[in-house]
Amino acid sequence: MKRIILMICVCASIVACKKNSDFLDSKADTGETEATVFSDSLKSMRFLTQIYSSASYSFAKGRFSSHGNTEMATDDAEYAYSGPTQNAVIMYNGTLSPTNFWSGGGLPDFWTTPYTNIRRVNLMLSKLPIIPLSEAKKKRITGELRFLRAWYYHLLLINFGGIPLEGDNVYGITDVIDLPRSTFEESVNYITAELDAAANILPVTTDYAEQDYGRVTKGACLALKSRVLLYGASPLFNGGAISQASAAVKPVVSYPSYSVARWQKAADAAEALINTGTYSLFEDNTTAPGYGFYNVFLKRVNSEYIFTFNRPSNRDFEGYYNPPSRGGAKNSTPTQQLAAAFPMKNGKAITDPTSGYDATNPYANRDPRFGYSIIFNQSLYYSTTTSTKIPVNTYNGAATDGYTSNGTGPTTTGYYARKMCDENISSNSSFNTERGWPLIRYAEILLNYAEAINETGQTALAYPKLVAIRKRAGITAGADNLYGLKANMTVDEMRAVIQNERRIELMNEDHRWNDIRRWKIAVDVNNGYNKAINITKTGNVYTYQVVNTIRMHVFNPQHYLMPIPQSEVSKMPSMLQNPGY
Repeated sequence: MKRIILMICVCASIVACKKNSDFLDSKADTGETEATVFSDSLKSMRFLTQIYSSASYSFAKGRFSSHGNTEMATDDAEYAYSGPTQNAVIMYNGTLSPTNFWSGGGLPDFWTTPYTNIRRVNLMLSKLPIIPLSEAKKKRITGELRFLRAWYYHLLLINFGGIPLEGDNVYGITDVIDLPRSTFEESVNYITAELDAAANILPVTTDYAEQDYGRVTKGACLALKSRVLLYGASPLFNGGAISQASAAVKPVVSYPSYSVARWQKAADAAEALINTGTYSLFEDNTTAPGYGFYNVFLKRVNSEYIFTFNRPSNRDFEGYYNPPSRGGAKNSTPTQQLAAAFPMKNGKAITDPTSGYDATNPYANRDPRFGYSIIFNQSLYYSTTTSTKIPVNTYNGAATDGYTSNGTGPTTTGYYARKMCDENISSNSSFNTERGWPLIRYAEILLNYAEAINETGQTALAYPKLVAIRKRAGITAGADNLYGLKANMTVDEMRAVIQNERRIELMNEDHRWNDIRRWKIAVDVNNGYNKAINITKTGNVYTYQVVNTIRMHVFNPQHYLMPIPQSEVSKMPSMLQNPGY
């Protein structure tokens, strides 16, 4: 990459690392005013960069107190912290309420970060006529801003249901605001209309000049529309209002009744992006099986990334996920449930008696994504001690990285996360790696299509998308070229396969919390104890025992939607709280 791109990445990362950045906020004392910023083209573009930079806040691994995010509130990962005021702990221990999550030392970014940036979008749109830029650039920026506004609204939608829609209004500090929540249907219609409008403005491809690489394209608009319509077609929202909802609240939190047509619209939206031919899976099974899946996360520019947050060369994920022997903070460790979700290299589930799974040698011949996503006992990983890859020992009592049966050791599950990490560097090394954060990538769109088309009853059409993903993963084709998929699956069978495929393909990419809620399976999968693997070493022989972790998860039906901050409900009489809170 040339220096100009790196400069943009550095500027973006500086802004992103400042929580609740206050540039041009009403209480800021920056010496800048609307007049001084929007009469200057460079300052105006800096303002736009700030809106872009915040778009990654939900994905960020240090979102909560610099060491957590929503993945630690699910059945995929165990959190390294257990304090009752930690946000992820509040989310998984059943104490989530309209007051405790938003006050004190909490990070209220589920609500405030989107609305802060929606206001910034509206402000910049209102000032575009006076910004000294060419008309062509103003037009492009209009498309980018409308996408970004839709992006922030979609994050509100999946967490709260229908939300107050501000339109193009720019509210000041003295304005008395009492906006009612729009219905869920109105919210979806507004977001998708904004994305359609932006898509009509923006270029189809990512062939920007390098100083503009990473900006929103038509592809990003089509991809986000696919996601939003998939959310809307899902059980939580497609006529699936939470049982405690009153008659007044039900249309706010979901469509009033189920319609299979919503699944078809979601499939059509995904197919529209696929048919552009702009994107493809980043595949490399020549270097090693599934190597493309591993390497895609170490390339800022690749065929699969649709909307990304570019970063300067760094050791971000290594610092967050690596085991202690590699200098990492091991903030989040994968669960045994997640490990068991990965199939064998032949594509068959480990529960299939014909899969070849061996419980006495559980990590052999697995889906290559397993080894690229999870550090298990005896995994090879770079060490500064030898400057080579050497085993990571996670067995019970192993020095430095070992599990302990009381759950207080370096790993509380017997695993460490490897997904998106560069295995040739470590947190305590001096090396950095190229990286962009995948906010939307092409594999998600294929999975969106497969899920949606299956729910219309056209299950056969889901197969090619899953085959493509499994082929890239390095799974063997098999005599039937179905890459381990059962032929002629029912809708229910295919649904289970797609949900599992989504879990492992999109692991740690800010999807699991949203998925288990929109599918309305969180009460089943996110209650009770997560699972760990307790490995005992006797001589050179390892034995494996699945055990409970020590932290109880509690997910109640009202948690399918987040509570709106009580401060917002109190100051706006028209605001309806979500059911159960």
